[in-house]
Amino acid sequence: MDRGPDIAAGRVSREILALNFADAHPPLTDAQAVIEADRCYFCYDAPCIEACPTGIDVPTFIKGIATGNLAGAARTILESNILGGSCARVCPTEILCEQKCVRNAQEEKPVQIGALQRRATDWQMAKGVQPFTRAAATGRRVAVVGAGPAGLACAHRLAVHGHEVTLFDAKPKPGGLNEYGVAAYKTPGDFAQDEVNFVLSVGGVTLAPDQALGRDFTIDTLLNDHEAVFLSLGQAGARKAGLTGEDLSGVMNAVDFIESIRTSGTKEDVAVGRRVVVVGGGNTAIDAAVQAKRLGAEEVTLVYRRGRETMSATEVEQAWAQTNGVTIRHWAAPERIEGVGGAASAIAFTRGRVLDGRAVHDGEEFVLEADMILKAVGQHVVFDPLEGSGVETEGGRIRVDAFGRTSRPRVYAGGDCTAGEDLTVAAVRDGRDAAEAIHADLTKKKEV
Repeated sequence: MDRGPDIAAGRVSREILALNFADAHPPLTDAQAVIEADRCYFCYDAPCIEACPTGIDVPTFIKGIATGNLAGAARTILESNILGGSCARVCPTEILCEQKCVRNAQEEKPVQIGALQRRATDWQMAKGVQPFTRAAATGRRVAVVGAGPAGLACAHRLAVHGHEVTLFDAKPKPGGLNEYGVAAYKTPGDFAQDEVNFVLSVGGVTLAPDQALGRDFTIDTLLNDHEAVFLSLGQAGARKAGLTGEDLSGVMNAVDFIESIRTSGTKEDVAVGRRVVVVGGGNTAIDAAVQAKRLGAEEVTLVYRRGRETMSATEVEQAWAQTNGVTIRHWAAPERIEGVGGAASAIAFTRGRVLDGRAVHDGEEFVLEADMILKAVGQHVVFDPLEGSGVETEGGRIRVDAFGRTSRPRVYAGGDCTAGEDLTVAAVRDGRDAAEAIHADLTKKKEV
């Protein structure tokens, strides 16, 4: 007799949950940081700088750590990337700065740039002192829509230039993906909010939570009260897998599952299946799978339609999942979700292969039993609030020029809602650079 889906909270004790969702990568000690910093060659024309989307002067900040000048190190980082603390935790440094480290050629082990960046930024945040001060007030007002990494970076840089910023967000808390969308063990506790408070302590930024574009205001109403608008809308929509049975109980978007974990205090109230299948191959899929396992799921299988080398999740993330007991299966495309009594019970896949350079799924079918199925097949920008606004889109993103200007005068955009790398550090760069463009454009108007 079928017992129905086995989905429950509290599969492991509070003590185990606390351990499972504690900091996955503890910080370097003072001594470890100095030793690691001494490994840096302090290259002239350092390739690690070029590899960082925000262009952090890596050798200079590492030299600061090596010589005990943590204040100088932190300032060097934060001048380029005001969210250097979260980026030190969530950036895929293995494919960015650390991949380009010249130490790889000699020792096959780069300098731990991310860990050293965390050391400096954590020190600065612990001091509770904002290393930047605002310029004299300009009297100019700018609206920033979306309080994720791009929006925060833009708001901070505009405030430093002396402008007054209103920072809107549809969620009750600012932070965007850092608050709601990354694995809880990457930024545990209240780190995301602590960093937001640190960024906004520069002054000049007014938070407006629970305020959504298209529902509570429009671009036209914003432009009536502000001289410029920056859109950092992110990708709030989750793509459908297009499968029969997708609406059965027990099937959910991986991003929603991750958010439920992020917003839970002890994690004791977060339900997870005994057998979980995650469909997807990106970092969201990895985060969902590992956290399902850490919540107490007995079996967690991540299934991706192509090979390991084409997964958007880095090799480090893939290895992390396997270390945590997640089984990864490649070359399998989902066909349908099966259910019993309105609840998911299994998911069917078709095996695939490469044929004439293309992925073809024409092999045998296999079925994985599952109590919970998490879909991580991509996200998209929600354009409904932009209808009739004059902001043009292209390729599923907001179209912008090299400075973040949209097709609508006085409206700028950046982050995941525009084309480019979908990385926190890239979003910070977009917000920072758009703020400089806004400041330059406002300054020109004032001079005229």
